[in-house]
Amino acid sequence: MSNLIACKSLAKSFGAQTLFCGVDLVINSDDRIGLIGPNGSGKSTLLQIISGLEETDFGEILIRKHISVGYLAQEDVFAEERSIADNLYDSLAKMEMEEQEKHNRVNTMLSRAEFSDGTLSVSTLSGGWRKRLAICRAILDSPQVLILDEPTNHLDMEGIIWLEQLLSGGLREGPEAYVLVSHDRKFLENCSNRIIELSSVYPQGTFQVNGPYSTFIEKREKYLNQQAEQEDRLSNKVRRETEWLRRGPKARTSKARYRIDEAHRLQDELAEVKKRNTSTRQVGIDFGGTGRKTKKLLEAKGLCRSYDEKQLFADLDILLKPGSRLGLLGRNGCGKSTLMKILAQGDNISESSLSDGKITTADNVKIVHFDQHREDLEPQLTLRRALAPEGDSVVFQGRSLHVVSWAKRFLFQADQLETPVGELSGGEQARILIAALMLQPADILLLDEPTNDLDISSLDVLEESLLEFPGALVLVTHDRFLLDRVCDQLIGFDGQGGVAYYADYQQWLSDIDSKKSDGSLIKKSKAKNSTSKEKNWAGRLSYLDQREYDQMEAKIMDAEEHLEELQTHLDAPETAADPIKLDEYWQRIEKLKSEIDMLYRRWEELEEKKNASDVY
Repeated sequence: MSNLIACKSLAKSFGAQTLFCGVDLVINSDDRIGLIGPNGSGKSTLLQIISGLEETDFGEILIRKHISVGYLAQEDVFAEERSIADNLYDSLAKMEMEEQEKHNRVNTMLSRAEFSDGTLSVSTLSGGWRKRLAICRAILDSPQVLILDEPTNHLDMEGIIWLEQLLSGGLREGPEAYVLVSHDRKFLENCSNRIIELSSVYPQGTFQVNGPYSTFIEKREKYLNQQAEQEDRLSNKVRRETEWLRRGPKARTSKARYRIDEAHRLQDELAEVKKRNTSTRQVGIDFGGTGRKTKKLLEAKGLCRSYDEKQLFADLDILLKPGSRLGLLGRNGCGKSTLMKILAQGDNISESSLSDGKITTADNVKIVHFDQHREDLEPQLTLRRALAPEGDSVVFQGRSLHVVSWAKRFLFQADQLETPVGELSGGEQARILIAALMLQPADILLLDEPTNDLDISSLDVLEESLLEFPGALVLVTHDRFLLDRVCDQLIGFDGQGGVAYYADYQQWLSDIDSKKSDGSLIKKSKAKNSTSKEKNWAGRLSYLDQREYDQMEAKIMDAEEHLEELQTHLDAPETAADPIKLDEYWQRIEKLKSEIDMLYRRWEELEEKKNASDVY
């Protein structure tokens, strides 16, 4: 292992705002660094400084001789009217290599990125394909150090998997090291061997851990607990020393001067620790339900939607009940957002929105929709009016809150209230929309990419709120960690009009891969809801089977606990003295034993199916 880049005591400010100070960072060969931190902590600025695109206010950067650095910006800028291939050739213009070598590099990269036609104009590409092209351009000249700023932005799940494979060994001449900024926790887990959090919470400005994201979480939790314990110890010391300082002059003059100085030093240290610990506060996300007891909130039968002669989905059934957690999976443009907009209309859906099918809802059902395009935000509106449209207060869960208190819940400061929404970051705009959602009690939450631009601490709070939400949830996200934790049903789109229910996103990816390999991706597949008896494909557990398998162990444990209770009643002296009760308990026990035997047999059947699907 050798040092490629060393950053010493870096500091950067914009006006009166200090982004970071005293940051030390060394990039070694074989480093796979995930850089994380709260919104506004300066992650992108730090990457630009390392890449030589931004000057540091203080500190220095030492780069080993002959080290080249590749940089992927958040925003993708291309020669729009030139072709995909020409944009890649342009990035090699200053490279000293034969034309044949350039040709080989460009075409190999286009193939690995799965571009079907390199002659297409860049202006025709979707956001996800533009991001793939930007990644290809960043790595085309084989830099020794690769800097990636939010590389998963705009990528659909297949694109994220493609990028993971590319970074984990899919490059012919891969970088010796890379640093990437991402809020995708599963991506960080899979692609990082070192995590660095940039935050003013830490005395040195960063907290650095060798290992994947899961190891970082464990060590950070330990560190923050130690910080809390340190604050408690300091508080006790400061209280004792403050009491001593407050004694009369006679007592103070009889003591050593150093103790007076030490008391003031402890007070300063406590203030600094409190300041750091206070800055760890998280956004206060809390979705409120209406408390409705209706068993069926929304039922959709045979939904079909076509657009410009392209079928997005057909014959789709959906049932939403309180506690339903439905995730939608698919490529960008496959119809996920269209389905969300259809569901948002409920039984008031317009004829133009749906090609076929029917939606029925419970009476006066309340549906709240989060649109990924954030069309509800007016750029000229101030933060004050965006958070509190009706005045200087809002009503949240029956309580009136002043706009300043409401703003602080979403990590805004009072001096930001007159800032136009258009000048706020993407993460800040996302928090404004979530704040608006929280003011609307809902039976059904439709969240279309709510995680875009949210930092990791905000994502953690969002997850907990969604898990506690008592109504039904339909979620579109490329965040696999969020899908795993929150959703218990998934609908996968194949991009060719086919939809089906899946147990998890890995099952959907396997299905997509199998259709690619046998050329059947263009075939239409019908989707049924969880009452369907059809398997999603041969040799796999159906959605119902998978759900039954996941719950089987808990069912058996509950049944066996009930059996023990019945056995206790049977053995009781009062039961033995009552022939009728004795016979009743005996029959119930025999019946329950038979049911438990059936559960075990069924568990074995599902286990065999599962093992067969794993081999497949």
